[in-house]
Amino acid sequence: MNWEHHYAKALQQDTRSIARCISIIENEEPGYQQLLMQLSTHANSAVIGITGPPGAGKSTLTDGLIGQFVAQGKKVAVLCVDPSSAFNLGALLGDRIRMSQWYTNPNVYIRSLATRGSLGGLHPRIMEITDFLKAMPFDLVIVETVGVGQSEIEIAGLADVTVVVLVPEAGDEIQTMKAGLMEIADIFVVNKSDRPLADQFVKHLEILAHAAAHEIPVVKTIASENQGLPELAGKIERKLEYLVSSERKYWLLAERAYHLIRNERMKNVSKEELRKNIMTEMNLGQFNMYSYIQSYI
Repeated sequence: MNWEHHYAKALQQDTRSIARCISIIENEEPGYQQLLMQLSTHANSAVIGITGPPGAGKSTLTDGLIGQFVAQGKKVAVLCVDPSSAFNLGALLGDRIRMSQWYTNPNVYIRSLATRGSLGGLHPRIMEITDFLKAMPFDLVIVETVGVGQSEIEIAGLADVTVVVLVPEAGDEIQTMKAGLMEIADIFVVNKSDRPLADQFVKHLEILAHAAAHEIPVVKTIASENQGLPELAGKIERKLEYLVSSERKYWLLAERAYHLIRNERMKNVSKEELRKNIMTEMNLGQFNMYSYIQSYI
């Protein structure tokens, strides 16, 4: 069966065809570019990014948010980006067990993706896969990433609203990640807020959030007990309403276009070829990195 058949069935929310189309895009199978060019430019599905350091409870929080949105009658697609296995580059799916209750729900679609060595904490084709899901009959697309830090700024160009999940013990991490967090966060979540020093951490975070260029709300949650999730879902929806009438949506589109163009232009650059060329020039005693780059370009 070709991509047109699966695409037509995916538009009718056929789960198997949605999965097959994602695999076609993920593996760059023949026809994947034509499939992407068929996507509706009027897709209204919002993208919510969930990111944060390992152990912050992102998967439990995502599971709870799915429940909040499904209870409102919304259809939700979830992309869970996991670390790659060192052996087969597949996703390590341990945290997906937390979302097992949704796998048979007709209003929820969940797909795990491996980073495949991508430095940004995201899948190399995450933008294309997200845009595909936005064109399907879903109201929201949630993207849960591997972690957060200076290298995960890419999520800001992908999500309409970025939720950064932290825990009270993350005080030291805040200092090292401060600049990056302030750039990418639309909402801060302090999860596991029943732990010691949680209130002190929240106050410190609120001071940083208030000093940011745009006011960043801070929400306390205990995701494992469903506490704070209705408030978080409400703040996400208010951020999405603001996005509709703001210039930020054009910045987001420009950011996505930039990443896609860069990825396309870099596709045929071979590190092995670079290594051989550099080795040859160094053996001739005439290697200069910047001259080499200019000649290569």
